Amino acid sequence: MLPKFLLADNSQVLPDRIFVIHNEQPRFIVGSNIESFAVDQEIHWIDDEPASEELKKELLEQAEEFLDLELEYEEELFNQENETEEDDENDNHK
Repeated sequence: MLPKFLLADNSQVLPDRIFVIHNEQPRFIVGSNIESFAVDQEIHWIDDEPASEELKKELLEQAEEFLDLELEYEEELFNQENETEEDDENDNHK
C-alpha cells in the first residue's frame, strides 16, 4: 500500500518548486513554491475534482501539514547527521 502523501521535486528543471502527491481518492498533485506552500500553488487533479470546496480546502491543509512535518523531519535528520560527524571528528583528534 502506498502512503497517503508523497513528496517530489525536479530540482534540475524546477528548482524553486516542490510537489505533494495525494495517493488516495481523490488523487491529486499540488505544486508550490518550495519556500511557501501557498505561493504559486497549482493543483493537478488525477481523479475528478471534488465539487465540495470544503473537501478541497481540507485536502490542501492536510497536504501542507504533511509537507511541513516532512521538512522538519528532514532538517532534524540533517542536524543529527552533522552532530554525529562532528563528534566523530572530535574523537579522531583526541
